[in-house]
Amino acid sequence: MSGTITNIFIKSAVGGAMQPVNLAQALANKGLEGDANIGKRRRQVLLIEHETITEWGLAPGTVRENVTVRNLALAGLPEGTRLQVGSAVLEVTGDCAPCEFMDQLAAGLRAKSAGRRGTLCRVVTGGTFAIGELVGLAASVAAAG
Repeated sequence: MSGTITNIFIKSAVGGAMQPVNLAQALANKGLEGDANIGKRRRQVLLIEHETITEWGLAPGTVRENVTVRNLALAGLPEGTRLQVGSAVLEVTGDCAPCEFMDQLAAGLRAKSAGRRGTLCRVVTGGTFAIGELVGLAASVAAAG
């Protein structure tokens, strides 16, 4: 069970523009280098399925995700699930709750995106990841499951 990174985004300021990048550096217990959410406990990295945003008629980065992933179901992963993202390990801290921002993108999208708004993670093990690299359950979780 694995997917592929299709897009990576960093924002330098809260509410700032999402800047596409080809490679990201994940810093343990902090987040993505250069991203405005660095140091937060719950929302260090936001991932979402490419298929979901495509279904909503949106372009990658529009919902302010850091990582867009194709062919891997992320929504609803239990808190504590660990994901291998390139050489980094991320731990799911929960689903991202839809806010009024979603209705600014499309009428009714806040309600439609409940449970599918994205998956919040924290960085457990720092490392790098790039577009085209795999995302899947971390080896310790996959072996236990």
